[in-house]
Amino acid sequence: VQLQASGGGLVQAGGSLRLSCHASGINFGIKAMNWHRQAPGKERELVATISRDSTTNYTDSVKGRFAISRDNARRMVYLQMNNLNPEDTAVYYCNTQHWGRNFWGKGTQVTVSS
Repeated sequence: VQLQASGGGLVQAGGSLRLSCHASGINFGIKAMNWHRQAPGKERELVATISRDSTTNYTDSVKGRFAISRDNARRMVYLQMNNLNPEDTAVYYCNTQHWGRNFWGKGTQVTVSS
C-alpha cells in the first residue's frame, strides 16, 4: 500500500490550498480515506473522512471550510481547504486502513501565515 500526498505550501490567512493523495496497492473504491494533521507539539488529529459511498465527516474546527472528495477512477482523494487560518498550520497526512492496519502517506506541510 502506498499513499502519496502533495499540495501543501505556504499561504496567507484567508487563502486556500488543495491537497491531493494518490493511493496504490489497495482496492481504492471500497476504502474509506482520511486526512489527518499534526501541528508542532500536538497529537495527530483526524480532520476529514470520506467513506466508500462518499459520505463525509469533519472535525468541528474545519466544518464549512474544508471539503474532502474522491475520484475512484484516478485513485485520488482530495482535501480542499478554504479560509485557512494559522491554527491550520500542520503536516497533513493521507491515511487508510487495510487488513486491520493503518497506512500513512508521507506528510505534506501546510503553513498559514497571519
